[in-house]
Amino acid sequence: MRLMICAVGRLKAGPERDLVARYAERLNASGRSLALGPLDIVEIDESRARRPEDRKAEEADKLLAAAGQAAIIALDEIGNSPGSEAFAAKIAGWRDNGTQSLAFLIGGADGHGDAVRSRAILSLSFGKMTWPHQIVRILLAEQLYRAATIIAGHPYHRV
Repeated sequence: MRLMICAVGRLKAGPERDLVARYAERLNASGRSLALGPLDIVEIDESRARRPEDRKAEEADKLLAAAGQAAIIALDEIGNSPGSEAFAAKIAGWRDNGTQSLAFLIGGADGHGDAVRSRAILSLSFGKMTWPHQIVRILLAEQLYRAATIIAGHPYHRV
């Protein structure tokens, strides 16, 4: 099952980009035998629209275009916060039920537009705190790698 992180904005060279790349490489290496991956990272430009509603709508259209026919997981502050094992079980379940690709969408500063929310099969949150989008990418990449290790029964994930 192909995995994608589609995000508004671009990570500059530096530790955040390096961490996302590190977890993507780990996932791509370990996920092959589990039919998970590769993990692709797609960055789209922020909207320059003046009104927040217009920015959200424009960014939603770009995110959905980047995701193509993939099943959509929206990263959203009001989403569900499953534990790592439950998250891994969801990913394994989608894979086992024939989902070809999953796209994890990270919106811009104003959040997601209605088009993303209506197409999402899951809204996912990393808690009630507000996180910078760069850190959300790192957290998501790590949790995707962790999910692969949980599915594989690898000791990376310890309770």
